[in-house]
This record gives sequence, structure tokens and C-alpha cells, in this order.
Amino acid sequence: MTGGARAGRRRGSEPEEALTSGPVDVHIGFFSFTEITDPRGHRSYNAWHQLDHLPEQYSIPGVAHGQRWVATPACRRAWTRADAGFDRVHYVTIYLMGQPVVATLEAFRALALRLRHAGRFFEDRHAHLTGPFAIADRVAAERVQVSAQVVALRPNLGVYVVVESGAPAPGGPALGSLVGVAGVAGAWSFTAAPELQGAPGPVGDHRITVCYLDHPPSEVSPQLDALVGAASSPFSTSVVFAGAFETIVPWAWDWFDDDVGA
Repeated sequence: MTGGARAGRRRGSEPEEALTSGPVDVHIGFFSFTEITDPRGHRSYNAWHQLDHLPEQYSIPGVAHGQRWVATPACRRAWTRADAGFDRVHYVTIYLMGQPVVATLEAFRALALRLRHAGRFFEDRHAHLTGPFAIADRVAAERVQVSAQVVALRPNLGVYVVVESGAPAPGGPALGSLVGVAGVAGAWSFTAAPELQGAPGPVGDHRITVCYLDHPPSEVSPQLDALVGAASSPFSTSVVFAGAFETIVPWAWDWFDDDVGA
């Protein structure tokens, strides 16, 4: 761990193990890497998710936080790695959930069914990777002052995401090296939690690292790209995705308008 990183407590193998003793007791992240299959649907998708679907999740006591980010055309052009499936992703969403984990996931899935039956669901979408992932490690840059346990809740300008598959690198990603990059406020890593998996899925053997950015993603990404691709990379050789997404500003949903002649 570098001197510029503040460590979080590494999570044990049991999904019900407590990570924090504070009010935000996050154990898992539920991810969705989403493609919008109708090019004309981005504005309606964003209105649905940001103004209806995401707020409704807070009716579930175990949902601590939710946020979604967009791969703007500029982000997508700059991606350093996007294997088949990931190359079609437009958005990534993370719901951070706490105890009781199993009951929270059951309520989360039940709410999704109720909203779908009520006609409150967006159909023109496809999730290329979705499901629950257990928190493996967390760090925060010293400069941000907040703890690693809550740095994911701090306002951000975007995220840089790395997805790995297959055998992990020895020791896993060194998150301290990531927060040493200017503009990275903190980083969380996640491992697949198949014991919690239900529809939708599966999460397979994927591992996900999320860097929370407080500088523009276009400024931070080149340094993180170099770190991911370096011979001394903290990641395994089986990186299937690496790239940045921008924070979504409510009602500013015009990134893809040129694609449909708007």
C-alpha cells in the first residue's frame, strides 16, 4: 500500500461478514453493464432510470447507494480494452447494498418484477454483465480525507473500470497504486459472488475494479491506461475491459443525439 492511500478492511470469504461499523454498511455491489439496443432510446432510458427506477430502489432498506455512468462517444473512442460484448456497453450502474444481503437482493429482484408488471421498465436494453459482486478491498487517496469505506459515496466526475476474467494476478490488484494517480479519489475492488447469484446473471469468474475520479475522465484515463497495460500491471493478463465512464447530469442526456439525427 502506498503512502498516499488509506486502506479499507479486506472482506472475508463469507458474504454476511460486516465491513464497517458505521451507518453505511456496504457488503456488495450489484453491477449492470448495459447496452441500449435502440439508438433512439437513450433519452427515454435516462429519464426512466434517473427519475423513476433509481430513486425507487431506495425504498429497499439495504440499498445504501446507487449511481450510473455513461460511456459517451468520446469515452468509447478512448477505451483501451473492450472485448466482445463490452464493446457495445453504453452505461455502467452500481447499487451498493448492505445487510441483510440475501434479503436485500430478494427485495431488489422482487421490486424489479413489480415495476415491470406495472409497466415501469425500459425494454430496449441488454445487460452484458450483471449481478452481485462482493467487496474485496477499498482504498482512498489521503488528499480526499474521507475514509475508504465511504469514498464511493463522495461526488465524482466519473469512474474508470477494469474487468478481469480467469485466474487473478497474485495478490490481486494493488489499489494503492491506482490512488497514486492524480484525479483518482479512491478505488474499490469486487469479486464475483455466485453464492448470491439469482436472475439476472451469471457473473462467472469476473472481477471488477472501480476507480472513482474527481478530475475529468479524459485527463485521468491515459495514466490509468498505462498502468493497466504496463508489464508491472497490478492486474492479471486477462483484462476484458478497461475504460472510463462519465458522471450523468440530470436532464443533460444529449450525448448520442447526433447518432439519430437529433
